[in-house]
Amino acid sequence: MYAPLLLHDTASARMIDAQATQLLGGDPYVLMQRAGLAAWELLQQRWPQARRIAVVCGTGNNGGDGYVLARLAQLAGRQVRVVHAEGGGPVSELAQRACTDYLARGGRIDLFPCALDGEDVIVDALFGIGLNRAPEHEDAALIAAINRSGVPVLALDVPSGVDAEHGARPGVAVRAALTLQFIVAHLGLHTGDALEHVGERVLATLDVPASVIAALPPRAESWAPAALGATLRPRRRNTHKGESGRVLCIGGNEGSGGAIMLGAEAALRSGAGLVGVATRARHVAPLLARCPEVMARAVEDGEALPPLLRQADVVAIGPGLGQDDWARALWQMAMDAPGAKVIDADALNLLAAAPRRLGPDVVLTPHPGEAARLLGLSNAQVQRDRLAAAESLAANFDAVVAMKGAGTVVSAPGRTPRMIDAGNPGMAVGGMGDLLTGVIAALRAQGHDAFEAATLGALMHSAAADDAALGGERGLLPTDLLPALRRLANAGDGNEA
Repeated sequence: MYAPLLLHDTASARMIDAQATQLLGGDPYVLMQRAGLAAWELLQQRWPQARRIAVVCGTGNNGGDGYVLARLAQLAGRQVRVVHAEGGGPVSELAQRACTDYLARGGRIDLFPCALDGEDVIVDALFGIGLNRAPEHEDAALIAAINRSGVPVLALDVPSGVDAEHGARPGVAVRAALTLQFIVAHLGLHTGDALEHVGERVLATLDVPASVIAALPPRAESWAPAALGATLRPRRRNTHKGESGRVLCIGGNEGSGGAIMLGAEAALRSGAGLVGVATRARHVAPLLARCPEVMARAVEDGEALPPLLRQADVVAIGPGLGQDDWARALWQMAMDAPGAKVIDADALNLLAAAPRRLGPDVVLTPHPGEAARLLGLSNAQVQRDRLAAAESLAANFDAVVAMKGAGTVVSAPGRTPRMIDAGNPGMAVGGMGDLLTGVIAALRAQGHDAFEAATLGALMHSAAADDAALGGERGLLPTDLLPALRRLANAGDGNEA
């Protein structure tokens, strides 16, 4: 069984912290010392040659963690200095205690502005998980100076300036090489703008009992490619193509034939047994020339579509569909037909113009712009809280949603949301979403329920892109993913994910 990483919101993290403190005798300084020690040990492991260390501390408990690390580094013989803004000394009782212990060992404090480019490592202990606004004035200038320094940064709990609950970056934020999260993994560090800033993520539970953490349900789960090998089972030996499902791909309006070709070929490479395509007549010959395994049908009016719909186990509609009369006619017939569906691209835009409840066997795969149209919001509003947007879509349409982007979010009514821990910026090119449509449809056709198919499909798609991007992200094409899709579809057979 695959065990995803559990993600908690800020309220849960604070509650778990408080409960752990009570179990440890009621002194929160015990956890702060553990946090500082865990951070110091990680710094030594990652940068063993570092001799000069600057610890940028804030006024609260995150700064207190930094003072503990600074004291330990100084005791180990490193050249250490704490840096904080004018008037930015410790305010919380715990931070004051940690600062006093640091100074008692002869600790040095420099006031910003001061040079930060002569260090081997900078530790970011400026803001913790509670910040949900843009840093201001001296704090903003201090963060900008950290980013300009060119020095690797270890962020404690969260890169300062990142909203640890929503993944947004309201203003300037630290760009860390490594982020050490304490006790629980933070929801917002797995999606959106946060992925530009966290670098590698590491979790230190600080020896808090697992029972304390398990007592509060996670807000979401992080799913990594290792789930593919644990979840995708080998086919039985005595099988036939019908057992792997029949997918019908609908789309490819005038000038957009490539989109439906990509979706159909992705469905085949992801293991669908039979893949049909309903498209414009002029696209049939090119499609068959590229992929003769596809059963392409010319559908120039709605009358030819019902027999194809009846034969399909899963309908994938949207790639290259358009929004003209032809598109609307096919969309209406497909939406009225019973059964499993994956809805993407212009099919989502048609849905936004004529909303309807869909049911739990339907998967929507919007990018943030399409999600914004479906919700009547701006793109910026969607990106400020990607999880909330995905959950709203799932609730509004009573469907599964795989909202694409950095840290794809998969949501469904009554299910714990999932965030996909794979993918790269090279995927920002036309046609990538068409591939995802075909992958999810193929997995649904092979017997996975809609929520699992959306999760595993997004994982396969993103992991295949990471594989294909080993030669560079710029210039990555959707077709570059096809060989990796086939390999990953067989991860349960012993092929590495």
